[in-house]
Amino acid sequence: MKEAGLAFVAGLASFLSPCVLPLIPVYLAFLSGSSFAELTTKTPRRLVMINALAFTVGFSAVFILMGASASALGAALASYRVWVERVGGAVLCVFGLWQLGVLRMDFLYKEARMHFQEKPAGLAGSALVGGAFAAGWTPCVGPQLGLALNLAAQSEGIAQGTALLAVYSLGFAIPLLMCAAAVEKAVPVLNRLKKWLPVFERATGALLLVIGFLLVSGKFARLSTGVLSMFPGWARLFSGLGL
Repeated sequence: MKEAGLAFVAGLASFLSPCVLPLIPVYLAFLSGSSFAELTTKTPRRLVMINALAFTVGFSAVFILMGASASALGAALASYRVWVERVGGAVLCVFGLWQLGVLRMDFLYKEARMHFQEKPAGLAGSALVGGAFAAGWTPCVGPQLGLALNLAAQSEGIAQGTALLAVYSLGFAIPLLMCAAAVEKAVPVLNRLKKWLPVFERATGALLLVIGFLLVSGKFARLSTGVLSMFPGWARLFSGLGL
C-alpha cells in the first residue's frame, strides 16, 4: 500500500528535521552515560547500540499508541470519512506551507520534552527517555507525524493504523540505529548534513502540500489504487503484511 511507503518516508523526514538531527550525537552520548567527547573514542559500540535500541522501543511504543488512537477515532467517525479526509488534507496543506516558509507558526518550534539531569538506569531508562522523546518532540515533528496519523485515521481498522505508525517508527529508527552502530563515522556525516536541513525541510513541505491537496480534492484514494494497479507485486506484499 502506498500509505505504508508514505509513513516510512514521514519517519525518515522526522529524523532529518532541523530540531532532531543535530541532537542525535548528544542523545547517543546521554543514553550511553558518556560525554560527547568519549562517544566516538572510549564508549563501546555495543553499549551505544543496545541503549539506542531500547530508546527506539520507547519512542515506537508511544507513536504506535498514537496510531491506534487515531485509527479508533477514524473508525468512530467512519460515517464522516469524506470530511475526515478533507480536514486532514487541509491540516497537511497548512503544515506544508509552514515548512515551505509561507506561514509562520512559532509553537511548532517549541518542545514540551522532559528534562533529565541523569538518564534513568539501565535499558529500561533508555526506553523511558525514548517515550519522553516521542511525547516531547511531537510539536517539532508535527508535520511528518501528522501525515502518519492522518493515514492511520483513514485506515480500515485499528490494526492497520497501528501498523502504519510502526512503519513510521521504523523510518525514524533505521537511520538512528545506523548512527549508533557506526557512531565514530556518523558524527562527521551528521555535521555535514546540517547545511542541507533547510532543503530537506522544504522538500518535506512540498510533499505534504501535494498530499494535502490530493486528500482535499478526493483524488488520493484513486491515485493510490492506480499506483498499485501498476505494481501488482507490491499490492500482494502489502496485503500480506496487513497494510
